Amino acid sequence: MRALVQRVTKASVLVDGQTVGSCNHGLLILLGVGPDDTEQVAQRLWSKIWRLRIFADDAEKTNLSLADIDGEVLVVSQFTLYADCRKGNRPSFAKAAPAELAERLYECFCACAAKDARHVGRGVFGADMQIELVNDGPFTLWLDM
Repeated sequence: MRALVQRVTKASVLVDGQTVGSCNHGLLILLGVGPDDTEQVAQRLWSKIWRLRIFADDAEKTNLSLADIDGEVLVVSQFTLYADCRKGNRPSFAKAAPAELAERLYECFCACAAKDARHVGRGVFGADMQIELVNDGPFTLWLDM
C-alpha cells in the first residue's frame, strides 16, 4: 500500500463539478493499493499516518501529529501511485491491485481513519476526480507499507 500524504490547510475533491469530499487543516491522503495488500496493511498504514509528527508546535517544530491537532483528513484512491515508468513513455499500471481488492482496502483504510479522525472526507472510488488543495509548507511525504 502506498500513500502520498500532503499537509494541507484545506482540500476538496470534485466529481462532475460537485464537491464530494473535503477537509480543512489536516492531511490529504492519496492512497494506492497493491495486489498483495491486506486489511492489516491498511490498518498499519493508517496508524502510521495518524501518528506522524508533521505539524508545528508552539515553537514551530514539527512535533505534533494529526491526533495532537485534532486535524481533518481527505482520502482519495489513486491507483496511479503504482505506475511503472521504467520502460517506454506510457506508464504501466500492472502492479496496482485489481479494482475489487483496491476498493475493499480503500474502504477499510477510510474506516480506520474514521475511528480516529473527527472528519474524514472521501473521493469516489474509480471516478474521474479533480482535487483542489492548499499544501501547507509545502509538506509532502511518500509512505510505502
